[in-house]
Parts: sequence; C-alpha cells; structure tokens
Amino acid sequence: MTRIDAKFAALKADGKKAFVAYVMAGDPDYDTSLEVVKGLPGAGVDVIELGLPFTDPMADGPTIQAAGQRALDGGMTLQRTLDLARAFRETDDTTPIVLMGYYNPIYSRGVDAFLADAKEVGIDGLIVVDLPPEEDEELCLPAQAAGLNFIRLATPTTDDKRLPRVLQNTSGFVYYVSITGITGAAEAQATDVGPEVARIKAATDLPVIVGFGINTPEKSRNIATVSDGAVVGSAIVSQIGAGKPVAEVLDFVKSLSDGAHSV
Repeated sequence: MTRIDAKFAALKADGKKAFVAYVMAGDPDYDTSLEVVKGLPGAGVDVIELGLPFTDPMADGPTIQAAGQRALDGGMTLQRTLDLARAFRETDDTTPIVLMGYYNPIYSRGVDAFLADAKEVGIDGLIVVDLPPEEDEELCLPAQAAGLNFIRLATPTTDDKRLPRVLQNTSGFVYYVSITGITGAAEAQATDVGPEVARIKAATDLPVIVGFGINTPEKSRNIATVSDGAVVGSAIVSQIGAGKPVAEVLDFVKSLSDGAHSV
C-alpha cells in the first residue's frame, strides 16, 4: 500500500473528500517553492501534486506554462525536483506526493534510474500526461513494479469504448479532467462533471478526483459533492506567480481545502 492508497483509505473511513493541490517545483525559486510545499499539509492538502518543469508542457495553459518557465530559468531540473521532494520528506513522511509532468525528462534520465531515485526520495505516484495506455510497458508497468502508483487522466472525450483501456493499469486514483482543453482554460461545472464521474466509478473501485477549472472555495466544494475530491492547480500557481507572500498563498489553499472538506 502506497501513501496514496493509505490516504484515500483514511479519508473514506472518515467520510471525507480529498483535496489535492498542484504546485510547480522550483517556482518562483527553489527555496520559496520548498517553503510552499512544506506548508501545504498544514493548509489542508491531502495529496501534493508536484509539477516537473518542462520546456514543452502541451497540456498546460499559460499560468502553468509561465510557472514552468520561471522554474527552468531559476535552474530547476529533474534532479533538483527530486531533491525538493527529499527535503520535504525530512519533516513529513505521510503526505503523498505525486510527480506530474511529461516523459522526456524521465526518458532522458533513464526509466530504471528515475524510478529508483523517485522511490528513494519519497515520491508515491506519477502522472505523465503524454504517455497513453498503449505505452504502458514504457513507464507505467515498471513504475507499478517499483511500488509507485501510476495515475491516469480520463477526460470528457474518454468514451465507454476507451475507458477500460485507460483504467486497465491505473492505480492510486483516477484524475478526471473536467473540461476539454488546457489547464486554466475554463470553469468546471458540477452538473457536467457528476454524470461523468458516476460513469467512471461504475467501471472502477478507484477514487475519482476532478481537476481543471476549479479556482474558488465554492467550486472546490461543488465539485467535491459529485466526486471523491478536487484538484486545484492554476489558481494556486497564479498566486505564486503574482508574488504573494507564502503565508498568503497558504491561506488561499486553506480556503480551497476547506471547501472540499466541507462536503
């Protein structure tokens, strides 16, 4: 059982919904980023999604693209992202960390070396948005063999024919993308999301967490009413990008987590 599995089991036992927060590793710089990440559990975050900076983030909108560029400009690399996770684990050995990004940096490092290093620093799961199920032997299956969850995205265009293939080797949770398009491009609507989450849950026992288009406590709460939890990324990243003090960023995160947890 990974930290992700344990966290969702505990939430289910308590009758609570999950709140997942995404931040870009190294944004706006390593030290500030680490301070934010260390503060997320205290702000009510159940699972941390740690973005891996990449030069061509094709699924991400302008906000997260800019965050990735700031991180890269500041010297952030895959190694420094792993270092940040290790530093977080010095004071927190329970909060799950999901590394979210693209395959190129992992491929460049070498799958076996990357998985060994990720496991050693305390990464619990991976979301690699440009590896479809047809490429599971590339990273998904080795990751699961190494004890990491491999979390797959389902979208409004994942029809009933495609869904079983998407779910086949998914573990940890299913990340339902509430809109068609890039991050931060539109707002999630519970009335649209609810039937889709129910369709996915009919095909899997995994928790279904909804992300993209959630940017206020009210929306976090509304989405949590029709799913197992909510993910917020761009709205948090935009606060960091605006240069808000870390305490103010964490207060905003707390308002979002309170929304999801109020269900």
